Amino acid sequence: MDFGTAQIFSVIWLGILTSISPCPLATNIAATTYISRRIKSPFTTVMAAVAYTLGRTIAYVLIASAIIAGLISIPGVSMFLQAHMNKILGPVLLVTGLFILELVPLKLPAMRLNNDMLKRMGDAGMPGAVALGVLFALGFCPVSAALFFGGVIPLSLEFQSRLFLPLLYGIGTAAPVIGFAVIIAYSTRVAGLFFNRLAVFEHWFRRITGAVFVLIGAYFCLKYIFGVINF
Repeated sequence: MDFGTAQIFSVIWLGILTSISPCPLATNIAATTYISRRIKSPFTTVMAAVAYTLGRTIAYVLIASAIIAGLISIPGVSMFLQAHMNKILGPVLLVTGLFILELVPLKLPAMRLNNDMLKRMGDAGMPGAVALGVLFALGFCPVSAALFFGGVIPLSLEFQSRLFLPLLYGIGTAAPVIGFAVIIAYSTRVAGLFFNRLAVFEHWFRRITGAVFVLIGAYFCLKYIFGVINF
């Protein structure tokens, strides 16, 4: 497991981008508001958001660990990945970039949640917030699925990181949510302005990230599959 600043920054950035993408952003705001609706203290609201993001992080780490441990524990698969990982990464990153740019449609089944169950979780305090985070993390949207399965999982596989890189991704998803909670807790008016500005930020940075994925994927394809470049 030998990775450096680039890999660490990459998975944290993918986590941040996941958290501010339209579908997860709406879910995170709704969950934070739902959890804090009976909480009077701003500090407790923020702590509830921390508990919610902890649940999301736990879910991401468990999913990534299960996938990575399952693949590298099979000798044939592990040897194949070690020998051909760069060739696999090229198409994966290229297609993931197209999904992030929404040039290729990705449809996922919608996860329907029972209102009574959500109410019980919201009323259960911090443990309920953790459970809600786990539950919402499992409801992948197209962009978040592309970022997680097309970005975090391949990077974690390449460096056989069952815990550290997925954990950093979870931390990346946590940072904006805690920021949302602080803003919601202290100023509803500022929250509206902030979310409008965030939508513009997300629009451009998601496209920049998607373009980077496409460029890196194309580079890996040209270098490791077709052998037409040697730098």
